[in-house]
Amino acid sequence: MLLSLTISNVVLIDRLELAFDNGLCVLTGQTGAGKSILLDSLGLALGARAESRLVRQGTDKATVTAVFDPAPNHPIFALLQERDFTLEDELLVFRRVLNSDGRSRAYINDTPVSANLLRQAGDLLIEIQGQFEQRGLLDQSNHRNLLDAASENDHLVSQVQTLWTHWSGAIKERAEADEKLAQAQREETFLRHALEELDVLSPEDGELEGLSSQRQLLMHSEKLVQAMNACTQTLTGDSGVGGAENAIAGAQGHLLGIPESARDRLKPVVEALDRATFEVQEALSSLQAISSDLDLDPTKLQEIEERYFLYQDLARKHRVEPEQLVGVRDSVFNQLRLIDTGNEHLQELDKRCEETRVKYVKAAEKLSQTRHKKAMELDKAINTELPPLKLERAAFKTGIEIQDEENWGRHGWDQVSFLVATNPGSAPGPLGKIASGGELARFLLALKVVMAKVSPIDCLVFDEVDAGIGGATAHAVGERLARLAEERQILVITHSPQVAAKGRQHLMVAKSAEGETTTTTVFALTDQQRREEVARMLSGAEITNEARSAADSLLG
Repeated sequence: MLLSLTISNVVLIDRLELAFDNGLCVLTGQTGAGKSILLDSLGLALGARAESRLVRQGTDKATVTAVFDPAPNHPIFALLQERDFTLEDELLVFRRVLNSDGRSRAYINDTPVSANLLRQAGDLLIEIQGQFEQRGLLDQSNHRNLLDAASENDHLVSQVQTLWTHWSGAIKERAEADEKLAQAQREETFLRHALEELDVLSPEDGELEGLSSQRQLLMHSEKLVQAMNACTQTLTGDSGVGGAENAIAGAQGHLLGIPESARDRLKPVVEALDRATFEVQEALSSLQAISSDLDLDPTKLQEIEERYFLYQDLARKHRVEPEQLVGVRDSVFNQLRLIDTGNEHLQELDKRCEETRVKYVKAAEKLSQTRHKKAMELDKAINTELPPLKLERAAFKTGIEIQDEENWGRHGWDQVSFLVATNPGSAPGPLGKIASGGELARFLLALKVVMAKVSPIDCLVFDEVDAGIGGATAHAVGERLARLAEERQILVITHSPQVAAKGRQHLMVAKSAEGETTTTTVFALTDQQRREEVARMLSGAEITNEARSAADSLLG
């Protein structure tokens, strides 16, 4: 719902603050008062093309702010979340600032956004019928979704989308497998030679780290042996005389001569010497074990270095780290296996493509049948609405065509178009290209009345919906607008007293001049003012008592 619209320095408007109620709001005023300026201003706030002509003469910028209060589950919130938009309030404030040089800035809740996002968001919140851009019902790309919404076939649409994902995924996998096979076949000679080299190495995970450690050990084996011998000699002493063990034993002997009553004071020392004796023995055992296991054969170093450098050479050749050669070998092996078994694999993928296609076709056909059935119901309901709207010679038709297979997609194979024939015997054509301005507005009104419950847009604006009509037809238009306003907010710019009388809120657009300055203003009418305005619309410049009586009849 549109809560308010604030306009500053737009054409003839100096500053204007409008608050809108729910239901049907009518805007009236004499020709040239500036009703179209309101639509231009609203369009600017919704992301329409910014034109410098909209900036009020003598000012440097125009500003329009529109405040909306959408329902908590409105699709607008999903759109903004997709764009990583953080909202702290459920109210949405759209603001557009237009400089006199034609440049503009757009904001949603004071966060700068692109005019394109502003327009996308605006299209979800409000629809303006009368400006007749290819948007809303006039945008043929929306017709299929509207028909599906009216058909209440979400489960079928979802099923077709899932099966399309499976089928298109199978086609993509088949194409990728074909390319991989062709690539492998082009490189077969290189791959077989590469596999032979890699099999000679037969790389293993973690092996290179072990080779590096062994290589370092053997490269410094002489120093290692010397260090181990010196360590052993220090611990044991020359010819078993002296050394750490004997020193510790001598220290323990000194403590044995102390009376037992005093020995408790030295208990920590005795225990430490016992541990030292054990640690020295452990060190000597480890030195002996390492010495026994140490393979200092010079040929061993040569073998390790040959394998170590083979890792390095093959890694450079394949432009990877040496540790990645295991993966390279597996990749080369798999590519060669693909060459050997590729045709069988492609046949399996062909089978999968066909199986998923059959499932998709079956679901798409079922979805198409529900669309055709609903289209007939929709055509009947809309055509029933046309005669009271002075469109008795016109006919509405929902066109559904099966597209070529290359154009099938996640929504099935149907192309849906809302078509109109304005005269009997004439071929139906696109809605926006066949009907004239007033006719088109009434066609859209009939569509909206029939499809009121399926559209997420909860604010509609009608302009020229009563153009060229009067009497019973205008009354029918007013009734349908009022009926539509039971479901959503309706704003209508009208010259028809029959339509104006149906409004829940009545705003008057007026133009005043002071010196050389002309200004457009808008104000809400009281019940008495509203009676006078409807009477003026009935009688013209001079309001008669008869016109007031007729206004009372319409308003009653």
